[in-house]
Amino acid sequence: MKRLNTRADNKIALIAGALQLPFFTRDALRRAGWDVYVVGLKNFVDPKLNPDIVVRLGGAGRAVREFRRRGIRNLVFVGAIGHPNLYDIRPDLWSLSVLLSIMKHQRGYDSMAVTLNKILEKRGFNILAAQDLAPELTFESAGIQTKTKPTKSDMADIERAIDVSHTIGAADIGASVVVDKQVIAVEAAEGTARMLERVVEMRKNKKRASGVFAKMTKPGQDLRIDIPAIGVDTVRAVAAAHLRGIIVNTKTCFVVDRENVIKEANKLKIFITAIDE
Repeated sequence: MKRLNTRADNKIALIAGALQLPFFTRDALRRAGWDVYVVGLKNFVDPKLNPDIVVRLGGAGRAVREFRRRGIRNLVFVGAIGHPNLYDIRPDLWSLSVLLSIMKHQRGYDSMAVTLNKILEKRGFNILAAQDLAPELTFESAGIQTKTKPTKSDMADIERAIDVSHTIGAADIGASVVVDKQVIAVEAAEGTARMLERVVEMRKNKKRASGVFAKMTKPGQDLRIDIPAIGVDTVRAVAAAHLRGIIVNTKTCFVVDRENVIKEANKLKIFITAIDE
């Protein structure tokens, strides 16, 4: 974790998208001693987060001016925004040059994130990984996290899901896959939640649970933006899809409200396995 040597080092801006992860991240950072300045992304951030400033996608210039005024150099990004269509963003002057560089290097979502990080670093900012600053928001140790354990049949699905996840991740297609002996679904631009909705609909008449859902880090992924995450809703969707369990990476997949995620998984007899690969 980053050492806090000076008062300036203690300042950090949390750029917050949708859902509950920004709440848990803000609170974990403050417990760790960070002076957190919260930037909400318009139409995404939950107003209950009570951000210090709200900016729209493409309106980063206002936030950057505020960072410089306040002496903030450290930035951390959390919360969902989906896969935005760059052509729908109305950039301000500061964002326009950034957007042009991103579009020039656009080969997929990961390449966009890498380009954004490099641009921000060139302009004097440190982009930090939230999971490094608040490791308690992840599963820190490998192994089964729940009372329900995978069976021998589940282990075969787990191995297949990990292999497929690495394949689609390397191609920057998605981070999630559902396997029940064969591949049932892979995540594309619609995101994980929509993918699971498709699986729920597809398997609504299934009588017996089988198969697994994997949400894995992509090979070579820049883990400072768009980190994989699961939450209570993920567990419920997996149960509704009549799947047996969930596989995630240790240390690089957020577990939003970890205590209740495990509690819900135990209630619904879903296993959760964290792996180091």
